[in-house]
Amino acid sequence: MSTAAYEDAYQRLIEPHRRELHAHCYRMLGSVQDAEDALQEALLRAWKAFDRFEGRAQPKTWLYRIATNTCLDVLARRKGKRELPIDRGPDEPPLTEIAYLEPYPDDPDASYEQRESLELAFIAALQHLPANQRAVLILREALNFSAKEAAEILDTTPASVNSAMQRARAAIDEKLPTQSQQATLQQLGDGEIKAIVERYVAAWNRGDVDAVVEMLAQDATFSMPPAAQWFRGHDAIRTFLPTGPLSIPRIFVPTRANGQPAFGTYKLIDGVWERNAIHVITLDERGAIVDAVAFLNPDLFPFFGLDENAWTSD
Repeated sequence: MSTAAYEDAYQRLIEPHRRELHAHCYRMLGSVQDAEDALQEALLRAWKAFDRFEGRAQPKTWLYRIATNTCLDVLARRKGKRELPIDRGPDEPPLTEIAYLEPYPDDPDASYEQRESLELAFIAALQHLPANQRAVLILREALNFSAKEAAEILDTTPASVNSAMQRARAAIDEKLPTQSQQATLQQLGDGEIKAIVERYVAAWNRGDVDAVVEMLAQDATFSMPPAAQWFRGHDAIRTFLPTGPLSIPRIFVPTRANGQPAFGTYKLIDGVWERNAIHVITLDERGAIVDAVAFLNPDLFPFFGLDENAWTSD
């Protein structure tokens, strides 16, 4: 086979799965940037092994075996787990810029089930599982592989997969809300969600603390990873906002992350609007915001198709 034919055959095998492989790496690693690196490493491994593939396995199974094992290698080298400030105990050290969970850009073509498996609460819960249990749960529930297929991917037995699945499901159920965010958003409807987003943007853009707090559930949480500090409830958040995010002008630009409403936020510094955070909200069935997480990492903006450059204020 010529080099051109080899490359063409490889691309035809890879491309239908590339986007979901990236999402798989994100579920495993909790970081869109780590997912990007892991996917590139996995595709390099696939390229090097492609001449030995020869169709002896299903392409999807073969690719997920490579991607999953690449992620497991990353996790074996990683110290600690990616999480959110509200998930950390009071005696644990503060998060660093390389140790917190990251949001993931929404895929407008993703199915309901795919978005459900990328929700912030689900991804945060996954990060608390041992690596092998995390892989099993993702392969079985998010990707619908059979126990036999998952065992082939992980080089183990179906019995071991089923055992790991039971332990993982029991552990993760303790950390998940009773209703998924996708079910809540579907219940609210597109019109109500659009109105909530518009009100939230307007409140932040005019620096209206009371209007922001009015949109929160009574026990809402607000955090800003990698900062360790976080706040719960109207009083705590109302006290914090004027001394924190709303101490200087900010503008919110709507986007979507993890299948949820999100915003790219910019702050005004010396007359220039600088990239600040990817701000993700979680809603309850009444449309109140139960959780707001501002991921303070300007490097995430390109993944969300947001303006990479600051602009000057008029």
